[in-house]
Amino acid sequence: MKAMLLREITSLKQNETPLSSTNTPKPVAGEGEILLRVTRCGVCHTELDEIEGRTPPPHLPVILGHQVVGVVEGIQSLREAPPRGQTLEVQRQETLDSATKVGQRVGVAWIASACGHCQYCLSGADFVHPIPDAISDSEAAPLLCAGAVGYRALKLCNLQDGKSLGLMGFGGSNHIVLKTAKYKYPNSKLFVFSRNPQEREFALSLGAAWAGAIDEVPPEGLDALIDTTPVWAPISEGLKRLKPGGRLVINAIRKEEVDKDVLLKLDYPSQLWMEKEIKSVANVTRADVREFLQLAAEANIKPEYQEFELKDANQALLEMKQGKIRGAKVLRVKN
Repeated sequence: MKAMLLREITSLKQNETPLSSTNTPKPVAGEGEILLRVTRCGVCHTELDEIEGRTPPPHLPVILGHQVVGVVEGIQSLREAPPRGQTLEVQRQETLDSATKVGQRVGVAWIASACGHCQYCLSGADFVHPIPDAISDSEAAPLLCAGAVGYRALKLCNLQDGKSLGLMGFGGSNHIVLKTAKYKYPNSKLFVFSRNPQEREFALSLGAAWAGAIDEVPPEGLDALIDTTPVWAPISEGLKRLKPGGRLVINAIRKEEVDKDVLLKLDYPSQLWMEKEIKSVANVTRADVREFLQLAAEANIKPEYQEFELKDANQALLEMKQGKIRGAKVLRVKN
C-alpha cells in the first residue's frame, strides 16, 4: 500500500519535505472494524500542527490524514457481544452490518474510533459516513473536516438571519462557511478578512459583501465572527469589530506562538467590554459530519479545491504553510 510517512517532528521552514513515500503492508480489519480502500484525502492545517509538534501524533512513524474518502472492501464483525452496559460497540457493529456495505463509498473524519463508554460516545453515531451520490470523492474530502468543523463553528455563532457575520481567514474552512451561511442566512451580510489579496478577490467572487485586510475596518460592526487563522493578531483585530454582545468563535485546534504577545496588549473597553464573547470549537463531532454532508447535498454546497497526486503531498503542505490557498487541497490516492 502506498503512503506518505511522517518519521519525525520537524519545521517546514527547515524541512520542506517532512513526509517520505513508502510502501506499507495492506492493513487487516480487526473485530468491529472495516477495511477502506482510500481514493482521496483532504489536506488540513492540522497536519501542519502534527508535523511541527503543536499537536504531536501519539506515535512515530505515522501516516497522517483525517479527511478520507474511500470504498469499503471488508467488514469484520464482532465475535461476541461486549459486557453488559457497553452498548455502543454493539450498536456500532449493527450499524456496520445493516447500513454499511462492501463496495459502499464512505468518508472518515477526525474521529475514527472512541472509548465507547462515556456520555459523548453514547450518542449512537458511527465512525464512517456515507457520501451522498451528488458529491464526488474530491468534493467530499474537504467537507469531512474543513466543511464539518466550519459548520459547527457557524452553529456556535448563534447567528440569526439578517445579522452580520465576519470570516477571519479565507482558506479551506471559511470558504465553505461562506457558501453555507449564504444558504442558511440569505439576508445576512458576510464580511471577509484576509492578508492575501487573491483570497479577498476569491471571497468577493463567492458573494461576500466586503473583503479587506486583517486590520481593515468593515462597513459595519459584526454580530459574529469566525476565526480560522493559525495566529493571534486576527483575534485581537476581530474583537475590535464585534458589536456589543457579539461572539467570536475560534475555529482552530492549535495556534502558533509567533505573535502570542499581542494578547498582552488587549484593550478591555474596546475589545472585551459590553458582553462580547469568545468561544472555541472543541472538535468536529460525528453528528456534525453527517448533518453537514446531508446539508451540502441538499443545498449543492461544494468546495473549491486543488488536486495533487499522493506523492506531491509535501508540495500541498508547503503551499498551505506559505498561504498559497484557494479553497481546499485534496490528494488523489491510487492503491
